[in-house]
Amino acid sequence: MSSPKRELLRVEGLSKYFPMRAGSFGGNQQTIRAVHNVSFAIDRRQTLGLVGESGCGKSTTARLVLRLIEPSAGSIKLDGEDIMLYSQAQLKQARRRMQIVFQDPMGSLNPRRTVGQSIAEPMEVNGWKRSDINARIAELLREVELPAAYAQRYPHEFSGGQRQRIAIARALALKPDLVIADEPVSALDASIQSQILNLLERLKEEHDLAYLFISHDLSVVRHICDKVAVMYLGEIVEEGSTQQVYESPMHPYTRALLRAIPVPGSRPTPVEPLEGSLPSAIDPPPGCAFASRCPQVLEQCVSQSPPPFMVGIDHHSRCWLNKNGPDSS
Repeated sequence: MSSPKRELLRVEGLSKYFPMRAGSFGGNQQTIRAVHNVSFAIDRRQTLGLVGESGCGKSTTARLVLRLIEPSAGSIKLDGEDIMLYSQAQLKQARRRMQIVFQDPMGSLNPRRTVGQSIAEPMEVNGWKRSDINARIAELLREVELPAAYAQRYPHEFSGGQRQRIAIARALALKPDLVIADEPVSALDASIQSQILNLLERLKEEHDLAYLFISHDLSVVRHICDKVAVMYLGEIVEEGSTQQVYESPMHPYTRALLRAIPVPGSRPTPVEPLEGSLPSAIDPPPGCAFASRCPQVLEQCVSQSPPPFMVGIDHHSRCWLNKNGPDSS
């Protein structure tokens, strides 16, 4: 019998500001607002899709969750404990429970090491016995539907899809609770994408995993995610169940993204580009970040940043059009 869903990860008010000096000789220091006041939660056996255009802060958010880069503000709670308060020793323990799969498996696998050596590395770092490591490598390769004999080969001997399976095996080596998948299928052919997505789904069910799934491809996100959070200029502008967001999008930016999804079997229709310019992350607008490109902009959008309004059960939208509920836009 499968275990009931329960909250694994809660992120609240997560922000990251990078200092940047203006001019060659110092001068005033400016700040890049990469991620601003981001909050979300993921249950065990649940997949949250983080979507948005390139450069909106998705990958930075992933690295903040793992504390590969230090947040400027916010909390990251794993099973209710804030890992922002952890010592280095405690953080090392926590990182065993959180692993990442990158977009380019060739870049994340050492070309000079065999597949087995690459999969073994996290176990070696954490003091596993050699006999246990060897048994675990064979088990992991079977888990991702590859022969155990592949452990003796090198990354260049495999296709892109096979390399991504190896990267997934490596991520599972320490039996994590959370896997962050950062554009894990964007570099693969469509047929291979489907195989990898199905593999991730099976592994989630078999190992009680939670996923933070990062992608710019909304078709892929719809296939694998239970919930969706839409990011724009470092902020989450809409969040809800996949069904809610895709069937009843409330934020104008979400609707613009969904209009761009190609419909299988139909002729591609030109999508009107968003008008206006993308605001600067160095000098973000005082109001809604999307106001300069929004076709439904209101006067207050320019000067006042909207809070997350509830537009359904566990469905929120940061848009003044939704101030009075789902029927107000």
